[in-house]
Amino acid sequence: MTEETKTEKVTFQIEGRDYEGERGESLLGALRRYGYDVPSLCYHEAVSPYGACRLCLVEVKKGRRQKLTTSCNYPVQEGIQVFLDTEKVVRNRKMVLELLLAKAPKAQAVRKLAEQYGVSLDRLQVEEADKDNACILCGLCNRVCDEVVGAHAISFAGRGLHKRMESPYDEVAEDCIGCGACVWICPTDCVGIKEENGIRTIVRWHRDLPMQKCKECGEPFAPTFQLMQFAKAIKAEKGHFDKCPDCR
Repeated sequence: MTEETKTEKVTFQIEGRDYEGERGESLLGALRRYGYDVPSLCYHEAVSPYGACRLCLVEVKKGRRQKLTTSCNYPVQEGIQVFLDTEKVVRNRKMVLELLLAKAPKAQAVRKLAEQYGVSLDRLQVEEADKDNACILCGLCNRVCDEVVGAHAISFAGRGLHKRMESPYDEVAEDCIGCGACVWICPTDCVGIKEENGIRTIVRWHRDLPMQKCKECGEPFAPTFQLMQFAKAIKAEKGHFDKCPDCR
């Protein structure tokens, strides 16, 4: 694919108004760039789209055909017409929120959206195993770990109702470098991080890592294992990471 193809400009419509975008870019990204409020819990521009949460639904008309689709993994194309909060979109979004609320009742982000759309758990029953669950299986933690960090420390396990995100065999994630990217990107705050007595813990992956102390100020600033991996990746000289960012 040539550079010209990557940045080819196309014209499309949102609610009857003309806009310009780049061919192939995420429709959700384009919608948000132009100020349209489309909910989503599994999308982030730093990683590949996955379409897991199904909340970014819109209707797209291409030629004579109009269909319901997730906008995060739908590419911007020449001439498409996009419709946002149609009756069909809102009805299906409410159903998705109802299911997410039953699966992850402790997820505050889901509860907030459910309240916004007037969705409750009147029709569905929360399983005993899910009563304290806040994970919506969006996969963002896995994608950032694989695609950005490159640690490949966590992944999906199980199928159907038993599908979950976990470290290998739900034991200590030995490949986790403790960077906290998964904690930062999680939309429901269900991974967890804490630092006590010079140890950083990534709670969900059972990973405890000693922190490197700054040579100058003596404050711990990053897991030693993480800095070793960084030094190896960039072939840094010994002592390259012995000072915190503030003291460099």
